Amino acid sequence: MLYQWLYSMADQFSPLNVFRYITVRTFISFFTAFFLCWLWGPYFIRRLQLKHFGQAIRDDGPQSHKKKAGTPTMGGGLILLSTLIPCLLWVDMMNPLVWAVLLITWGFGMIGYMDDWLKVSKKNSKGLSGKVRLAGEFLISGAVIGYLVYFHGLSTAVTIPFMKAVSLDLGYFYIIFGALVVVGTANAVNLTDGLDGLAIVPVMISAATLGLFAYVCGHFSIASYLQIPHVVGAGELTPVAATIVAAGMGFLWFNAYPAQVFMGDVGSLSLGGFLGSMAVITQNELLMVVLGGVFVVEALSVITQVISFKTTGKRVFKMAPIHHHFELGGLTETKIIVRFWIISILLAVLSLATLKLR
Repeated sequence: MLYQWLYSMADQFSPLNVFRYITVRTFISFFTAFFLCWLWGPYFIRRLQLKHFGQAIRDDGPQSHKKKAGTPTMGGGLILLSTLIPCLLWVDMMNPLVWAVLLITWGFGMIGYMDDWLKVSKKNSKGLSGKVRLAGEFLISGAVIGYLVYFHGLSTAVTIPFMKAVSLDLGYFYIIFGALVVVGTANAVNLTDGLDGLAIVPVMISAATLGLFAYVCGHFSIASYLQIPHVVGAGELTPVAATIVAAGMGFLWFNAYPAQVFMGDVGSLSLGGFLGSMAVITQNELLMVVLGGVFVVEALSVITQVISFKTTGKRVFKMAPIHHHFELGGLTETKIIVRFWIISILLAVLSLATLKLR
């Protein structure tokens, strides 16, 4: 990898020493990912159009979405490719935490790809069986988290946000808990991806916040000062998070209303898996409920709707997820999207405040 070469050459050529700094590589990774995504975007979208990888619209969805039928989907593949190359160039690939995050991200992306492939090949919105998809997600996340716990010393203690020095050690049950966090986050992001640009910006905001958490918890002095758990090697996840933010910006260029491409499950599941794995590794599992509040509300709206309909025969919302409820209530798509973005920013600031409010 380029980073390892630059690192080894820094002793012989001192100007290269700048590449040893995480902050420098974070900025370089950011711009590399953005320009790759932005430059590849038009070609990637044309290829999807030529292969007829168009979005299938649910029959029971809002009627206004019918016009979106046929819009290229599986655009999440563009995000994944645009993040992988900067990671290979500028990130320390010898770090097991980096591999853990990338394995979950790409593993969930492959599950999403199979789901999308079944949808576009059969021209329906059903895709992969829910049980098969969940089984694959739990297998991948459980295996990766189990490895980190057994062989890399990942803490099994769950910290409580806004409370100083309060934690609950789950022991090896933490592997199940961590897998639940990753899978829950991935599927919550997947449910949020229903309007043009709705999911990608909250993902970018959450990724940037978790990237900052990774930097401070990976720095012993800063972590000690802030009285947060110190995670050895977590700082190297900061440039990885930067690639997600930057590739997300590049993707938004084409995904903004009216969207030229949708991310599909390959994008939403992989990005959700990334956020969940970052929350687990940086010891912010419970804080993810606050940071990813938009995703949580979207998921809860679906759960509430299903339980209410099955038990009482009545619906709580006009349609779930909740962004469709607001659509049917008369709000324009762009207004819903921007307001969800604003809420995501507020939740990110509240999450960052926990660094001091302990």
